[in-house]
Amino acid sequence: MWVYEEQIDGKNLTEIINTEHENVKYLPNIKLPHNLVAVPNLREVVEGADIVIFNIPHQFLKNIFKQLDGIDFSKARAISCLKGLNVNKDGVTLLSDYIEQELGLHCGVLSGANLAPEVALEKFSETTVAYPLPKNYYPGDVDEDLLQILFQRTYFHVRTSPDTAGVSIGGALKNVVAIGAGLVEGYGWGDNAKAAIMRRGLMEMVRFGITFFPDCRPETFTVESSGVADLITSCASGRNVRVGREAARTGKHVDVVEKELLNGQSAQGIATMKEVHELLTHRGMTEDFPLLIAIYDICYGDLRIDDLPKVLADGPATQAGSRRNSVGEPAHQCNAGEDAAKL
Repeated sequence: MWVYEEQIDGKNLTEIINTEHENVKYLPNIKLPHNLVAVPNLREVVEGADIVIFNIPHQFLKNIFKQLDGIDFSKARAISCLKGLNVNKDGVTLLSDYIEQELGLHCGVLSGANLAPEVALEKFSETTVAYPLPKNYYPGDVDEDLLQILFQRTYFHVRTSPDTAGVSIGGALKNVVAIGAGLVEGYGWGDNAKAAIMRRGLMEMVRFGITFFPDCRPETFTVESSGVADLITSCASGRNVRVGREAARTGKHVDVVEKELLNGQSAQGIATMKEVHELLTHRGMTEDFPLLIAIYDICYGDLRIDDLPKVLADGPATQAGSRRNSVGEPAHQCNAGEDAAKL
């Protein structure tokens, strides 16, 4: 297992993991298997591997590509556990496709309601694996059945899905919605408002999927753990909802809260909301995704939490894939910090 080397009380993190069998910084108080060896050299870990599992903050992927440049991955396969998308103003690519394009490494995805501490403590959960067969597939090659066997445990149930796009989008956009859920919770609006954010968020996740990936299946978002289950879990706990909640409660900027609250970890929804906002703005599609845009505008623009009901006012076009008109009134000059000051 590759581990980014850090110093913890004068000792290398990899040394601590290999001697104490515990990641004391990112997964404290949980014992790791003795056969799990932490290695600080990424190429040493990856070269010669049959299956490579990617599980890092997605914004660091480009740097990973640079470190793996030149390795022959033609006979290897991969699974991405990354919760994000490769998004810019010109378009959007699944991270599994991005990995294959950059490294020549065929890649599927794993995503679901899988909070790391609970999985590590072997508490029951489900996940979803989507793995399209590679073009150079051969008998005995990695397939979804093999991946299900490899990941399945009595406490960790694995479902397979043919919908790589739906599984990936669910894992990425739920983080943005979770920040929104945290904002209304931290503002003191209660569970009804939080449920409304989750419902609207789910609808926009589906809409995003079928808009940018025509083969995406809407039912993936309701049937699979990678969809509604992951959304529920992320809006109940996890890093993104905590950041949103604390930003609304204290009035601090989400970037500041992320640094203060997460002990060096990332709230993936922050990076994803910026990327999605750039894409939708460039495409002239902000009116189609009012919640995703509103969450960004509360965190980085002038929108107040108080304005959310107006922005999300129900009209006849609230179903997935349909278009809606925005409220044609300018947002008030305020933000989450000023809202919190009123509490």
